[in-house]
Amino acid sequence: MLAPQAPPTLLRWLLLAVAAEGLLTLMDALIKGLTQSYPVLEITFLRYLFGLVAAVVYAAWMRPGWPTREAAVHNGLRAVLIVIVATSFFYALGRLPLAEAIALSFVSPVLTALMGGLLLGERLDWRIAAALAAGLGGMALIVGGSLGATGYGDEVLLGAGAVLVSAIGYSLNLIMLRHRATRDPLAQIVLFQNVGPALILALPAAWVWTAPAVGDLAIFALIGTLGVVGHTMLAHAFARVEAARLAPVGYVALVWGVVLGFVFFAEIPGLATVAGAALIVLGALFARR
Repeated sequence: MLAPQAPPTLLRWLLLAVAAEGLLTLMDALIKGLTQSYPVLEITFLRYLFGLVAAVVYAAWMRPGWPTREAAVHNGLRAVLIVIVATSFFYALGRLPLAEAIALSFVSPVLTALMGGLLLGERLDWRIAAALAAGLGGMALIVGGSLGATGYGDEVLLGAGAVLVSAIGYSLNLIMLRHRATRDPLAQIVLFQNVGPALILALPAAWVWTAPAVGDLAIFALIGTLGVVGHTMLAHAFARVEAARLAPVGYVALVWGVVLGFVFFAEIPGLATVAGAALIVLGALFARR
């Protein structure tokens, strides 16, 4: 069990997690900008291809050793889920404002709690059902508000559906990660979750390939690096602070999403988005009680 953290130490890890969420949201913003020029499969492939470079550097530094056969099988299955999660979310980024896509994805913690009960036998109670209802209500508010806005239509429904697919896959991925996190070194996990998707997506990406501009290759390299660095920072923070204390920091991503959405795309969230996001976040926090 983790020892209680002194306030200065706790603050340090909280700030690390906040910074990590900022890096990951910046990655999402850069990906959103590229969705108008490149197929989603190609974007996802290059994100993990360049992420693999950063992951290899990290693994060479940490020297985690060779994985067991069991670790390879389980992390290989996770790689399939990661492809589904990333591809569907990146698709949604091309069809929804940044803050809306992030807000809709916050239904994932509730789904994780629900699936933990169904798949791992973890305790389920009425709070989970109430949180799920709040999450779905929040999604309905956000999607309904977007459908009524100028310039939106079927794209909103497709984007919202893609986020929901991504959230379900992400929840399953977290459950599998719980099973492996205490068994496999972090550097091994980071390496697998980049090499696996890169291999899986190589042929599909080649089928829809659009030759990237030189400047865009630099952006893809930055995206891959941000993904690896951001997720590794989060993993280090969660390894040193109780999850219950650190988990709410994830909702800072919405603040980052609003700021970066405005800076990069001049997006301003409407009242329905704010109200829906608040309902989703409250439901997710309630599920953690």
